[in-house]
Amino acid sequence: MSFELNAFPLPARALLASWRAAARVGVGRVSLSEESLIRAARRSAGLHDFVDGSFREPMRRMLHSLEAEGALHPLGRVTIRESLVRALVNRLRLEDLCDRHSQIAETPVAKPVFVVGLQRTGTTMLQRMLTCEPRLRAMPAWEGLNPAPFPKRLDRHGRDPRIRLAKTAERALRYLSPELFAVHPVEAEEPEEDIHLLDVSFVSPAIDAIARVPSYQAWFREVDQLPAYRYMRRLIQLLLWQRGGRWLGKTPHHLEYLDELLAVFPDAKVIITHRDPARSVASFCSMMAHSRALFSDRVDPVEIGEQFSSKAIRAVERSMQARQRIHPSAFLDVIYQDVVADPLKEVRRVYDFIGFELEAETEATMQHWLRNNSQTKHGVHDYRLEDFGLDRERLAPHFEAYRFRYGIPTEA
Repeated sequence: MSFELNAFPLPARALLASWRAAARVGVGRVSLSEESLIRAARRSAGLHDFVDGSFREPMRRMLHSLEAEGALHPLGRVTIRESLVRALVNRLRLEDLCDRHSQIAETPVAKPVFVVGLQRTGTTMLQRMLTCEPRLRAMPAWEGLNPAPFPKRLDRHGRDPRIRLAKTAERALRYLSPELFAVHPVEAEEPEEDIHLLDVSFVSPAIDAIARVPSYQAWFREVDQLPAYRYMRRLIQLLLWQRGGRWLGKTPHHLEYLDELLAVFPDAKVIITHRDPARSVASFCSMMAHSRALFSDRVDPVEIGEQFSSKAIRAVERSMQARQRIHPSAFLDVIYQDVVADPLKEVRRVYDFIGFELEAETEATMQHWLRNNSQTKHGVHDYRLEDFGLDRERLAPHFEAYRFRYGIPTEA
C-alpha cells in the first residue's frame, strides 16, 4: 500500500514543489517558533492575557519534536501553524469570556456521557446515532475547531461564522485527500471528538496523526494527564454555556485514561465499544498513514504499525486495570458486530444505561440517519495488517485477556 504524496491533486503537488524550491533558498519558510505563534494569537484575538502559562512547556516540547523529527512538508507547516495559533486564540478567548461571564465557571457538567473504545470500533457511528437525541449535546466539528465564540457571534446570513470556516476546511480536506473520508468522515456540522478540546492544552495525542514525534510521545506518556482533563472540562462548560444539554463526548483517547476521565467527571456514564483488535489496529494504522501524508514527508507504514499497535495494547491494558478500581455502574460494554447487526437494539441498551426513554420520534430520526449513512457512503476503506508490518498471530497474545474478558469475536 502506498501513502506517497503524489496522491495529492496535481495543482497541490505543483504548489508544494514551488514551496520546496523557495524553502531551499531560504524564502517563505513558515515559522513554528513559540514567540511567533504567541504574537500571531494575540494579534488575531485582540487579547493579551493567557492567565495560565501551564501550556508553554507542552507547546515547547511539541514544537521541538515537530521541528526535529516531524519531517513536515511546506503545506504541513502552514496547516500546523494555523492549528497551533487557533489553539492559543481559543485559550485567550476562554480566559476573556470567563472573566466577563462568571456563570461559565458555574455551568454544571452533569452526568456526561462518553463513547470510548479502541479506534475504529464503531465509536463514531454510535455517537452520531445518539446525537439524534435532542437532550444530548454533542460538539460538532465547527465548535471543536473553535470552542470559544468569535466576538461577532453571527454573520450577515445569521449563522455562526465558525461554521463557514469549518466548511472551508472540510472542502479543502476533501480536495486534498478524498480517500480519507472513506476512513473517517470529517464533516463540519457532524459531531467530532473531545480530542479537539485536549488540543487546546497542547497535551494531546492528536499530534500523532500529523507527524512522527517520538520525543513528544515519550514525554506525553509520562506526564500527568489530569491538568489537561481539567482544562477540557472548562471548555465543555464554555460549550454548554453557549448551548445546553447533557454532554455527549467521544474519543478513543479516553480508553487509556479512564482514571483521569472519572476523576474530573465522577458521575459520567462511559460506553465502551469493542471489536476484534486485529481489525481495529489495521484500520487505525491506515487512518494515521493517510492523515500523516497531509502534513509530513515521512510516512513509514511499518513504523506506524509498530507505534499504533503498541498504543492499542497499552490502552486496553490500562483500561482493564482502571476498571478494577472504578465501580462497574460507570460502564456499558458494546460489541461492534452487535451495533452493526442491530443498531437500534444497542441504542436501547444505551438508553437504559443513561436513564433515558427512547421516544418514537427520536427512534424514527435514528432510522432515517441509518438509511442515509451506510458504512460505504464515502467509499470503501481497504486495509490489511500486512500493509503495516503486522500479523494477527503476533498481535493475538497481547489482546488475549482483553478479548476473553469482554467476549470479543474474531473477524475474518
